[in-house]
Amino acid sequence: MMITSPQNSYLTPEEYFQLEAASDIKYEYIDGEIYAMAGATDTHVTIALNMAILLRNHLRGSGCSVYISDMKVRVEAKNRFYYPDVLVTCEDKDRENSTFKMFPSLIIEVLSDSTEAFDRGDKFADYQSLPSLQEYVLINPKKARIECFRRTESNLWLLQFYELKNEQFELVSVDFAGKISDVYEEVVFSEQSGFEKQ
Repeated sequence: MMITSPQNSYLTPEEYFQLEAASDIKYEYIDGEIYAMAGATDTHVTIALNMAILLRNHLRGSGCSVYISDMKVRVEAKNRFYYPDVLVTCEDKDRENSTFKMFPSLIIEVLSDSTEAFDRGDKFADYQSLPSLQEYVLINPKKARIECFRRTESNLWLLQFYELKNEQFELVSVDFAGKISDVYEEVVFSEQSGFEKQ
């Protein structure tokens, strides 16, 4: 998903909820300002859906829930509401809110040209204020590469890259191991991008 231009007036979270309930457009909320979400590409949606299906199949019956891009994450400490591409929560308290989750253990974003800098920068910094978050994953839509940031016991974030040559990748937060090729199933990389096709 992509962030477009902000609206002009300051909104409280309650006003934001009311606006979204009456609108066909999804908005992310950043400290009183809202940003309309634009549509995503076929590749973006396919990767996010593949990842969600892999996680849903893995976590079935575990008590953990997998959500795709229509579910908000509330970053209370920063007064933010974001729509990640995929999130997983295993916290019972998250069942109390039907429109947003506050205790994700895993957040996944599929990168796009318009949001990559934000996903790597300010958004990641905001997500780090979520005590429950154990992993933050960025998936590249132009070539088979997955970047996994993991929180250590000392509250540092370590990065591990996975590429097609690795064949497999791991998400420690949900005890998952899978094939990179499954994440990119039905994805055709553009010849113009200079990246290899699968």
